[in-house]
Amino acid sequence: MKTLTVLGSTGSIGTQTMDIVRANSDELRIAALAAGSNIELLEKQIREFRPGMAAVFDEEKADLLKERVRDINIKVVGGMEGLLEAASTDEADIAVTSMVGMIGIKPTIAAINAGKDIALANKETLVCAGHIIMPLAKEKGVSILPVDSEHSAIFQSMNGENRKRIEKILLTASGGPFRGRSKEELRDMKVEDALKHPNWSMGRKITVDSATLVNKGLEVMEARWLFDVPTDRIQVVVHPQSIIHSMVEYEDGAVMAELGMPDMKLPIQYALFYPDRRYLKTERIDFFKLKEITFEEPDTETFRGLSLALEAAGIGGTMPTVFNAANERAVAMFLDRKIGFLDIYDIIEKCMDNHSAVSSPDIDRILKAEQDTYEFIESRW
Repeated sequence: MKTLTVLGSTGSIGTQTMDIVRANSDELRIAALAAGSNIELLEKQIREFRPGMAAVFDEEKADLLKERVRDINIKVVGGMEGLLEAASTDEADIAVTSMVGMIGIKPTIAAINAGKDIALANKETLVCAGHIIMPLAKEKGVSILPVDSEHSAIFQSMNGENRKRIEKILLTASGGPFRGRSKEELRDMKVEDALKHPNWSMGRKITVDSATLVNKGLEVMEARWLFDVPTDRIQVVVHPQSIIHSMVEYEDGAVMAELGMPDMKLPIQYALFYPDRRYLKTERIDFFKLKEITFEEPDTETFRGLSLALEAAGIGGTMPTVFNAANERAVAMFLDRKIGFLDIYDIIEKCMDNHSAVSSPDIDRILKAEQDTYEFIESRW
């Protein structure tokens, strides 16, 4: 029996994780759950899975949850201290870190310090603090198991191979809902258009990130830390069918790939049961119906999210944090219909131009760079 802490249990990755726990109750048990503020869904999860602890980042909502579940023997905690307590509980073997945003970094560090393996689905953890996370995980002897579909595919394609023989990583991208559109066409794209992803069912923010190619830039930064491969050896390839989830090319020219239908439950379950595999009820590839798979070069002039991300990665230090924070706030403004689609790129670029990067930042300096970015945006937009 493997016990889990699920940080971000009410989000897209979190709810799919709960589906996997539900289908594998003979092998998986929930020790603790954590959410930002959605106590309605969290209460339902508590009543179904009966964890020993629940954490809510919003402290007022945590107090409300205590009242709602007072008939259950459960400890409810709030704020960042509550998240840290849930992340490091003695009852859990592995922490699924799927909280969106920078609030996921400190709980991930707490879980690593407590000796938990990490099923990682929080991008900020490595984008902003990879230089802290990966050495700490090595020091504590814990595994960082990628939940993102592309990174899981890379991880699987490296199984049994000598990582010193890697030529390059081929990170696939669907191209998002606007693939093939011109810059002029993008000026008129609305929120509803950006949320119509052709292949994947994801949260609103990450779906917009897919449309801008920002998501792929963040994934390049993550891959650099996860697999210790420099960014100039990570190539983004547009693959519209989303059947090949990513590939690894070796020195002898061999390319290993992981294929499957677009379903986030596959990489989540793989991380939870690694190195084993278990049956997953999901659609299988029918190669006779598929007929072909195609590839394209990304249009980084029109979809500048990728090129801006690579620029931030090249500068390093606090610049990836600024890139991430600027994008997070710009996407929120777009979803609130306060700015246009192309304005997302302009906000990111201006924030990066305004920032002087600090090398090897600690967590406090990372969080300050984030806050400085938010303040700069508020002063200009």
